[in-house]
Amino acid sequence: MKINSKFHNLESSFLTTIRPLIKEYNAINLASGYTGFHCSPKLIELVEKHLREGLNRYAMPAGELSLRQQVSDKIASLYDTCYHPETEITITAGASQGIYTAIAALVKEGDEVIIFEPANEHYVPAIEMNGGQVRTIPMSGEQYHIEWELVQQMISSKTRMIIINSPHAPTGWTLSEIDLLRLQKIISGSEIIVLSEETFEHILFDGHLHQSVACFPKLAERSVIVASLGETYHVTGWQIGYCAAPKEIMKEFRQVHEAMMHSVNSPFQMAMADFLSFKEEYTRLSAFYQNKRDKLLHLMEDSAFKPLKCAGSYFQLFDYSQISEEKDREFVIRLIKEKGIATMPISAFMTERQNRHQIRINFAKPDDVLEEAAARLKSL
Repeated sequence: MKINSKFHNLESSFLTTIRPLIKEYNAINLASGYTGFHCSPKLIELVEKHLREGLNRYAMPAGELSLRQQVSDKIASLYDTCYHPETEITITAGASQGIYTAIAALVKEGDEVIIFEPANEHYVPAIEMNGGQVRTIPMSGEQYHIEWELVQQMISSKTRMIIINSPHAPTGWTLSEIDLLRLQKIISGSEIIVLSEETFEHILFDGHLHQSVACFPKLAERSVIVASLGETYHVTGWQIGYCAAPKEIMKEFRQVHEAMMHSVNSPFQMAMADFLSFKEEYTRLSAFYQNKRDKLLHLMEDSAFKPLKCAGSYFQLFDYSQISEEKDREFVIRLIKEKGIATMPISAFMTERQNRHQIRINFAKPDDVLEEAAARLKSL
């Protein structure tokens, strides 16, 4: 049967393209976004506890209330802003589902959505599948940042949403207080909604503090926060995230969420609810990952790879222009075939493939993996 695809313009992600090569060459996988660590034994015990209790029913579509309450408490504790667990927080099947649902609920046919590139590869497909028009603004400079004057110029009567992401993947850049104040001023008096992906909110380095939109009242009232518990607790495959937004926005979000899926699995939600009370599990995460980042930078310091500044997330960009003039996708494929190591090209996160000679490395891996990966990269 020949299917006339609805989405003939959508491309498969580059990671999907190279997965067969990673398997064929048994490559060290520093391309995918998952962590290489076991989660806390306490979390496993809590999952087992709730499984043994026979918690096999559907959860409420918005998520187990105990987990929503814990998320509400965490946000209030960290950012001094209250989201009501009954009406303003929804548990999602990871951050990606939250992003898609927010776009599907709030973006109509012909609406324009501003994104900053490099960008999460899920943004463009979600916008286009829901009839929106993507408006991209390249992040500026060698170390990447947002030029707010360009944002102001891009705004039109059709602008419905601006998507931000901090700490930013893949660049490691973080939004400052001034950045958020500029954004707040830009959308003041408009109907624009901000979708803020804050997946790596607990992973910041060198004294940087996470600037959540929740900290800015005038911004928060027109914003949707999407975050993930998977990256925080080394359980990316569990696909448990959450969305926080004012009541009227959340009402729209939940209509789409409930049409897409009944609920996220119950026992894992209950275990997460219990585990969130151990605050040290996420408050010590920055120090843990800063040590990993510094380990990788130390291992690579006498190589021809030039690291870019990484202030957050567990991704590090390296410039390889002193090694090769190859396009980044060609370079990445050669690394897999010749050195048995998989990374991501920066162009995988751009609609316009600028030749910036940069690759992204996931350093959320055990030390022995980082050591072997560095040795292979330095042997080029």
